[in-house]
Amino acid sequence: MAAPALVALAHGSRDPRSAATIKALVAEVKALRPDLRIETAFLDLSKPSFQTVVDRLVKAGFDEIVVVPLLLTEAYHAKVDVPEAIAEASARHSGLRIQASRILGMEAAFLEVLDVRLRDALKAARVRELDALVLAAAGSSDPLANQSVARIARTWGARHKLPVTAAYASAAPPATGEAVRAFRAEGRRHIAVASFFLAPGTLPDRAGELALEAGAVVVSDPLGAHPEVARAVLARYAVGAVELVPV
Repeated sequence: MAAPALVALAHGSRDPRSAATIKALVAEVKALRPDLRIETAFLDLSKPSFQTVVDRLVKAGFDEIVVVPLLLTEAYHAKVDVPEAIAEASARHSGLRIQASRILGMEAAFLEVLDVRLRDALKAARVRELDALVLAAAGSSDPLANQSVARIARTWGARHKLPVTAAYASAAPPATGEAVRAFRAEGRRHIAVASFFLAPGTLPDRAGELALEAGAVVVSDPLGAHPEVARAVLARYAVGAVELVPV
């Protein structure tokens, strides 16, 4: 019997860089598990859609699918959009079993990826000294999602023994510019901003622009197609596949 198919489900964006980055990440996942059927899908704004991918898999003979939401926080998309998309697909295909895994979330290993991206940005800007950090994330109207970002920001700052502030591109304060200005008001001048986004797009761009305007010395790239992120996708799939096994 074939292993369940893996669908890596991203939100989607009008920015073509976002879809390209997600597809590059899924290519990393495929390289780690060439034995699996792995597909990329999007909830909105990018193609292919989740329903299109499910139809393709059913036509290919798959009756079990594990969906890995490529989301970093447990907010609206994770709580509403993903379950609704799965419910629609299940209603359209009798006998199809779909298991949603946990979101990617905030793996401790992602702190290593943040460091890699930040080192690259510091090297490119020839910056050697830092006295504060800002972790920039999308932001949500769900306070629990924002609190999860704040927690990982504190953990990341403790690793570097530097003060850190979580900042948000939308829906919650502080914005990245506000966070940078607050540090500068304390007399700190070497402030780096790490992009806790999975892929580039309008929100990461705006967060970076505001940070640089406020005086940040560097803004790193999003997590992107890093092997640690790919391994996290497979870890989520593995748990989801086990949950499909009848007890």
